[in-house]
Amino acid sequence: MSGFVEKPEPAQVPGLVHLHTGKVRDLYRNDAGDLVMVASDRTSAFDWVLPTEIPDKGRILTQLSLWWFDQLADLVPHHVISTDVPAGAPADWAGRTMVCRSLDMVPVECVARGYLTGSGLKEYEENRTVCGLALPEGLQDGSRLPAPIFTPATKAAVGDHDENVSYEEVARQVGADTAALLRQTTLAVYQRARDIAGERGIILADTKFEFGFTHGDEPTLVIADEVLTPDSSRFWPADQWQPGRSQPSFDKQFVRDWLSGPESGWDRTTEQPPPPLPQHIVDQTRAKYAEAYRLLTGLDWD
Repeated sequence: MSGFVEKPEPAQVPGLVHLHTGKVRDLYRNDAGDLVMVASDRTSAFDWVLPTEIPDKGRILTQLSLWWFDQLADLVPHHVISTDVPAGAPADWAGRTMVCRSLDMVPVECVARGYLTGSGLKEYEENRTVCGLALPEGLQDGSRLPAPIFTPATKAAVGDHDENVSYEEVARQVGADTAALLRQTTLAVYQRARDIAGERGIILADTKFEFGFTHGDEPTLVIADEVLTPDSSRFWPADQWQPGRSQPSFDKQFVRDWLSGPESGWDRTTEQPPPPLPQHIVDQTRAKYAEAYRLLTGLDWD
């Protein structure tokens, strides 16, 4: 069992219809048919959305995504129309709201990996492949791959795992032309972001994107949702990179480590939900998100 420890009630805003509450974002549709995405301060771990929020997390994710959309605009268009807060919305929506084009979303998580870790490492250790792609012998946790690879996954509901799939399965689901376009665009965006992050002393180990097509006679591929944040990417400090171990990272690793340790008293193998986070874990996690924003954009969050 997993999901929300305490599922929040969505805000009721005149002129907006609530469509979905995800792990982090609430999704609405406005009278014009556009989507309104609001990033909350919720955080998740081990397929649970936790009862404790991380202050400013939603704003950091939103502002970092907007910064990245600008860096990538010549490679692929994005879905953001404006960041105006709808009339009548809670004051807390400021800085965490994106009004976006409605798209025909592609039902694939487009993952790019430049380094071996996470679910890719697990598969590699079993049969020397990732999503069916053969890799050389001798790689370890954190090893740099010979070249970035496209390792797609199926999109899962809240509380379920995304499942890695082969490129051939993606082509079967969405068609050969779309699959080729997804792979080409995913790797181009990853390589651009990897180079930008690298100039700032950060390794972009892997990341995932979501894409959709515009409506009309000549559909265009558009990058959607969030992009290149600590929630959707593994960012490692380059000066601490050392293959063969788990890498320090700019994300919610403090949360995972605390939940996995004896202090939490939580057994993730049971159906019991995880406990609230202590203040020091909240503070450390917020600081990591703010540090990632500062290093990448050159702007102090606070």
